Amino acid sequence: MAPEKCELCPRRCGVNRAAGETGYCRAGAESEIFRYGAHHGEEPSISMTRGSGTVFFSRCTMKCLYCQNFPWSQEGKGERYRVEALAGIFRELHRQGCHNWNLVSPTPWLPWIRDAVKSVKRDGVSLPVVYNTSGFERVEILAEYEGLTDIYLADLRYSRSESAKAGSDAAGYVEAARAAFLEMWRQKGPLKAGADGAATSGTICRMLILPGLANEVVENLEWLAEHVGTGVAISLMSQYVPAHRAATRLPWNRSVTRVEYDLAVEAMERLGFVNGWVQDFERTAPKELVGFEMKSGLGRT
Repeated sequence: MAPEKCELCPRRCGVNRAAGETGYCRAGAESEIFRYGAHHGEEPSISMTRGSGTVFFSRCTMKCLYCQNFPWSQEGKGERYRVEALAGIFRELHRQGCHNWNLVSPTPWLPWIRDAVKSVKRDGVSLPVVYNTSGFERVEILAEYEGLTDIYLADLRYSRSESAKAGSDAAGYVEAARAAFLEMWRQKGPLKAGADGAATSGTICRMLILPGLANEVVENLEWLAEHVGTGVAISLMSQYVPAHRAATRLPWNRSVTRVEYDLAVEAMERLGFVNGWVQDFERTAPKELVGFEMKSGLGRT
């Protein structure tokens, strides 16, 4: 189960997790989860009325200065789950009536997740699988696990390697995330929904406006327009807060300005993106750390 030579993420640490070795993310031989349950703060087509069945996995392949989830993403808080117990979580979320299984930062745990999903599907229990990722992924791994995911919910957070290194200790982020997004788009294409409006398959690109880096949102939008097209669903977020280690570092120690927000929104409109959501500039970041409320389309809420 645990990789004997872990190369699940672009860092390709090569450690033998089955023998107790750990690499950059510190993931070990059993999956680790901090929290799970119905989550109502994702994009509308993901949360809908009954919530998204969200599983917050511990460990992360990046170390963002501003991570609001750092107690589990970087410090490893959470509990260990074998495949059978993870399958039990999926069954419980299905029983609660959630619209999907939403896997937050799943990359280090893909072998466990695939086996657990297969187990519950053999019993006739099934929901769309949402792959909720920073975007820092390997194309080869996405292709290997292609049958697992129904909906990709992926970040494009930086357009320049120096920013990715400074903000997330991931100098190779831009190349990896852009290549990964093209693979996600190849697999799933545009976002599709059922008669009730709940997403059933497709790709959503999340873009978090970061202080001092709004121009990189524009550059990523331009890249998407050229390489993917303007039909992709965009989720533009303004909810940045200087959490974790960002509070004492420039320019990370401030909120996004109205000028930066307008720059990103105007780029979406200029380039012709018509699908997705734009978070209101005045929206206060939620205490639950992830998710937000948005309205469909490019109108500001």
